[in-house]
Amino acid sequence: MPELESFKKQALEQLLEWLRIPSISTLPENKGDMLRAADYVEAAMKTAGMTRTEQIHRAEHPMVYGEWLGAPGKPTLLLYGHYDVQPVDPIEEWKSAPFEPEIRNENIYARGATDDKGQTWILVKAVEWLMKRDGKLPVNVRFLIEGEEEVGGEAIEKYVSEKPAQLQADAAVICDSEMFAPGLPSICTGLRGLVYGELHVEAARQDLHSGVYGGAAPNPIMAIAEILCALKDKDGHIQVPGFYDSVVEPAPAEKEAWASLPFDEAEYLEKEIGATSITGEPGFSVFDKTWARPTLEVHGIRGGFVGEGAKTVIPARAVAKISTRLVANQKPEEVIEQLKAAIAAATPKGVKAEFKFLHGAGPSLVNPDSPFIRESALAMEEIFGKKTVFIRSGGSIPIVGSFLTHLGMPSVLMGFGLPDDNLHSPNEKFHVPNFYNGIDAVVRYLERLGA
Repeated sequence: MPELESFKKQALEQLLEWLRIPSISTLPENKGDMLRAADYVEAAMKTAGMTRTEQIHRAEHPMVYGEWLGAPGKPTLLLYGHYDVQPVDPIEEWKSAPFEPEIRNENIYARGATDDKGQTWILVKAVEWLMKRDGKLPVNVRFLIEGEEEVGGEAIEKYVSEKPAQLQADAAVICDSEMFAPGLPSICTGLRGLVYGELHVEAARQDLHSGVYGGAAPNPIMAIAEILCALKDKDGHIQVPGFYDSVVEPAPAEKEAWASLPFDEAEYLEKEIGATSITGEPGFSVFDKTWARPTLEVHGIRGGFVGEGAKTVIPARAVAKISTRLVANQKPEEVIEQLKAAIAAATPKGVKAEFKFLHGAGPSLVNPDSPFIRESALAMEEIFGKKTVFIRSGGSIPIVGSFLTHLGMPSVLMGFGLPDDNLHSPNEKFHVPNFYNGIDAVVRYLERLGA
């Protein structure tokens, strides 16, 4: 359809314009850019034919809402995405400027290209095309596009928990995940949850000279090392009492399906991880470890002297940033208490240790037999010409758990990213054919639901 192809090319140009706005939610100096990005997507909703739009100010950066409810008796979908992006550091590793999108080898290179402006734009443009073509939609739609997903999403979590009438829908549709492999349509049915916090350890009133006090004074960095090693052993087993009690193993049929996926462990190790060995709990596959098993990771340790040269100091305090990824049936509030108890038990004498929770999200698992999931899989199969596979993701999308817990709605994760899209890293990209096919797939999905 020549007119549709022209529309999609125009949509790509508009996406590049949106990507030029440096909407980094975590940096105060980008607050004006965040507002510009919110205005841009609200204007796009109006162009797409939404009969009502508004910006919802509940925190520093607004949520953008839009609706079209002109299909009585048809399903209602809540279309979710986010317009905020990660910081760009280390800037020197980018091959092109992160906010000057560049297309190379059919890939858009820019911060936010796939996470999540590019994939959010798919939803907006699919709706606009149907309105342009038919003057109406086959289903009812509500948009909710937030600006704080990359900084925890606390405002939208609270907003959803209030169960506002304007969020009522039969299912949510989210394009913020990836296909298992190029050309292979994929629906994500499970996401891990998250508990993220800081381990604070304090000892002396002030930093001490290691020559004068070494051997007698407690060392907070050593204490952090001891505590972390007590929480997780060298084979990857998490030693927190009760941590595994709620973990449910995947069904045999699901594990059998994972085993049939096109996957080369050696290639995965070399091209994606870039290390010498895959680690983690013995006896579990890579998919088990990354999709169906909980984790405990250390993201950074701060304390003492880390500059060039030497300074023989015993620090008075130190901090470690740690997180756990949770799987179905694990509850963040329970894991927080388990961590606190395990840290207290492992704290060596002479120091005080405290776990300070920063943010988290519950895990989610949806039934692939849901009609909303089934129709999305069939729509993607039509467009990509291959049978859709059902996978899980090791990452977290906090809003998915919130939609399920507070609004009782499943989330359909129609992802069009690729495993090597460099999310949160330099040279983030989005494959242009996936952008175009994504618009086609969402259009077909809405048509199938409305039929």
